[in-house]
Order: sequence, then structure tokens, then C-alpha cells
Amino acid sequence: YTLHNETMTRYFSVQRYILLVTVYSVGAAHGFSAVNQPRYPSSSTKISAIADDDDNEQEVGNILILDHLNINHEKGHHDWLKSFYFSFLGCGVDPRKADNLKLGKKTLWANIGANQFHLPEGKPTAQVLEGIVTLTYPNLDGLKSRVNKAMDELKGESQFDILEETKERMIVSDPWGSKFCLVKANSDDELDARGVQSGPPSEGYSMKDLTIYTPVKCNMEGIARFYQNIMGAPILECSTEKCCVSVGPKQTLTFVSHPDGKDMVNHDDMRNEEEEEAGKKHYLSNYGPHISMYVSNLKETYEKSSKLGVSYVNPRFKRRAYTLEEARDQCMFRVIDIVDPDNIQDGPILKLEHEIRSVVKVDGNKYKSCPFDDIPPNCV
Repeated sequence: YTLHNETMTRYFSVQRYILLVTVYSVGAAHGFSAVNQPRYPSSSTKISAIADDDDNEQEVGNILILDHLNINHEKGHHDWLKSFYFSFLGCGVDPRKADNLKLGKKTLWANIGANQFHLPEGKPTAQVLEGIVTLTYPNLDGLKSRVNKAMDELKGESQFDILEETKERMIVSDPWGSKFCLVKANSDDELDARGVQSGPPSEGYSMKDLTIYTPVKCNMEGIARFYQNIMGAPILECSTEKCCVSVGPKQTLTFVSHPDGKDMVNHDDMRNEEEEEAGKKHYLSNYGPHISMYVSNLKETYEKSSKLGVSYVNPRFKRRAYTLEEARDQCMFRVIDIVDPDNIQDGPILKLEHEIRSVVKVDGNKYKSCPFDDIPPNCV
């Protein structure tokens, strides 16, 4: 949309500058390189930063892939959803939700390589991600050729905008204000060799990075300890301003201090929707965004999460795992609190819902929704 007011134009120019500084600081456009001399915490548990000498792949731990971001769209605006994710971004329509595309309502799944966006209807508003999603493409020619069409389809109250454009990068705002960094891939190797999501191919290769904003001066070392010790993921970089986690051979989950200096950042929307059930712990429903990831060892991850007291059930969803047995049967469980294992008494550093999935079922076969063609080694 066009900003007519001179004051608003200056304001958004400042916001664009802040966003660009953040993108450069997290290195989203070209991957992440670990610090050679990581800043270690003063506690007994050290954070191990992995040297990233090979630009092609990085060390992979228990987290094999961050497969999807679940983020609500505004109810009644399937048209904006289709224009942005499918027409503009060139995502593939997942056949498992294709009927909803024809209906013009309910959840859609948008695929990009091995990754996805799960896009349910809000109640009724959309979620706006406090962070940046980085997607890779073989080139940006197709995206640039579709800008005018997208501008025409999303004009009016939509917040769709091109915030920055160069030969190898575009930074855009979706119709509701979430930010996307679209980059030219270094090579065709950005497409995950382990498999892709079902359905027609996408134009893009991958969700290379998901950057999540945190309150300023939050405990980044505690976030690093949570992912290293509880989730079993290598830490690529850790400083007072940023924590970068390996979640696949060429994929990262990055936490960075909010560029606007916010000391309160919310990624959750908790609601008390269900009656308490005898014999089961009562949980609030979360309508904030959530991330989903596949791990090689669900049992060990569940046990560590449960011991830390961060396992979670979201009543919003039908699949619920209150116990290890239910987690193994459902091939998933959830956590919402990121807690420093060395400072449990301080409570959650950040709330961000994780759907943690198993590649394999109890019978040893591959879980049906896993995008991999084959079961990777060491999956149990």
C-alpha cells in the first residue's frame, strides 16, 4: 500500500533500517558462521560452539529438520493467503489441504522444498511473527516479475510491501506484517537431498532460517543450554545478542534481541478453553505461532523435557501427549517454555511452542508426514 503522510513515511523508513540491520546481524542472507571463541557461561555447563568451516553443511544433532512454521491467517482472507504464499512466494499447494483451497476457508499448507507453512484460520485475527523467515530460491527473477501483480491483488488494507530489494535479496512484509527475507541460494544444494514435501514442486528451495526475536538482555546462554542439553542440537553461535542453533544440515533457528529494544516479546496467546479433566493436568490453549521439528530420539527428548518440567499439551489440537507412551504412540509431544537447565528457578526465558516429532513410529516404520524419503541413521 502507499503511504501518503510524510511523517509515516519517515517512520517506516526508520523501521526498514532497523529490519535491515537485524537481517545483516543474523547473517540470514548467506547462512551463519560460528564464532571461533564463543563466550562461555559462568555456570558449570559450557556451550560448545561448532566451527562452521564448510559452507555447504553444518553439524547436525538430535534435531534433523525444522519442518514447519504454524501461523494463523486472518479469517475471511483466504484470498490474501493464496496471493501471498502461492502466487507470489511460489509455494506448492499441499494436496492434504487442497480441498480447503477450493472451499476458500480453513487451514492451508504451503510447501517450500522439505519445509512448510501451516496456515490455520485465526479467531479471527492473524498472528504476526516477531522475527524473520528466510527462504531460499534458485534466483529471484520469478519473485520480482510477480511484484506488481501481488501489489494489485493485495492493495488496500493489506500490509504487503517490498521493504528492500537487491540482486540477491528481497525483504518483504506479508499481508499482516510478518517479515520474510527471500534470498538467492548459493547453489542447488540448498534443496534438501533427504526429501521434499508431497504435492507439486515449489519454486523455492527451503526455509533456510527462522529468526525469533527475544526481549533485550535476555539469557541467550540459557537458550543455548536448553537447545544443546535438552534438545540435543549443536550451537553454532552464542553471544549476548544472539543464539544460533543447528536444526539441519543447512538450516538454523536463530534467537536475536528485538531490534526495537523491546523488553517484552510475546510468541504465545494463552486461552482457557476447556474444562479440567480428572486425572490429567490442565493446560491452557496456545494460539500463538508454533514451530515443528523432527528429532532422531523422541524418547530421550521427551524424558529430558519432562524432567525439566517443560512438556506441554495444547488443547487446541486433537493430538495430545500427556505421557511418554502417548508421545511415542502419537509420534509427537510439545513444549512451550524455553528454560535454562542451569537456572530452572528463574522460570521461562521465552515462550515459544515447539511440536517435537519422531521420524519413526513405534513399529519402526517412517511417520507418514515426515518429508524424508528414507529414515536417517540413528533414528529410534
